[in-house]
Amino acid sequence: MTSPSDGPRPVTLGTWPTPLEPMPRLAKELGLDADDLWIKRDDLTGLGGGGNKIRKLEWLCGAALADGATHLVTTGAPQSNHARLTAAAGARLGLRTVLVLAGTADMPTRGNLALDALFGATVVWAGDIDGDALSAAAEDVAARLRSDGAVPALIPFGGSSVLGARGYTVCGGELLAQAPDLDTVVVALGSGGTMAGLVHALGTERVLGVHCGAVTEPAEIVAAFVSDLSGTAHPPSSLRLRLDQVGQGYGALTEPVVAAVNRTARTEGVVLDPVYTGRAMAGLIAAVKDGHIVPGRRTVFLHTGGLPGLFGHRAALEETASDLAARSHTL
Repeated sequence: MTSPSDGPRPVTLGTWPTPLEPMPRLAKELGLDADDLWIKRDDLTGLGGGGNKIRKLEWLCGAALADGATHLVTTGAPQSNHARLTAAAGARLGLRTVLVLAGTADMPTRGNLALDALFGATVVWAGDIDGDALSAAAEDVAARLRSDGAVPALIPFGGSSVLGARGYTVCGGELLAQAPDLDTVVVALGSGGTMAGLVHALGTERVLGVHCGAVTEPAEIVAAFVSDLSGTAHPPSSLRLRLDQVGQGYGALTEPVVAAVNRTARTEGVVLDPVYTGRAMAGLIAAVKDGHIVPGRRTVFLHTGGLPGLFGHRAALEETASDLAARSHTL
């Protein structure tokens, strides 16, 4: 069995522990008791606008520095939170960052892309590709850097690997210290490492992952990470997953997500994003409706960040503008 004390040591990039705060107004609106619903503020990790990737990058960048890296190379979608925070980590550590992103150079420079530029990252546009093809493009970029005498460290998609997932094993320990009576933690399932680390720390029965459409086999990916972390086989069927919030795909806005984002903002003053945390909250609301989350038990919503992505999501901004217009008037 591995533990966070094995292998490369992490660097410090965030501010820990992140707060655990009550959400009594939202809890009561959903039909829970006022003290049932809490929020783990991993949007407040500090560096680069905050978000869950910082916990993973502490371990991944620690390994990169130990290997003498001069550059960080990673992949993502144009509005990737992970890419943005990798660029911020590179700036903090004095490493150059190259982001290999799906898409073309005519993408609007807003949201996370604007912050990528602010942190000094170089962007390589890889075209309309994803998955293995995008990873192969990053390998090619790293090979060119090596030929020029650089020492690139390849940071995996979403920061998700067995090493990166250790950051959320540590987070699971934080949660147990803050909420020993924790029944369920609800988390967005993107590239899989965040959920895997939590499952390793808390057990399968206490972690509910809400699939966001970033990968094609979410259960298999998370189960493989958990198995490698623990040294014990964890079948995909053992995981608690909701697959009902993807809608038309990863970047597509859905009505349940719009409702969840609005409801959270208007009851608790907390902003969610339209791809990850909005879907996770929609999944939590659905789990209350179908009886998988019940009154009288402590539920924690893990806020994984992503606010800049809201400002890069055209459909979400149009929805907000339309809603504001409907509630506005002139004196």
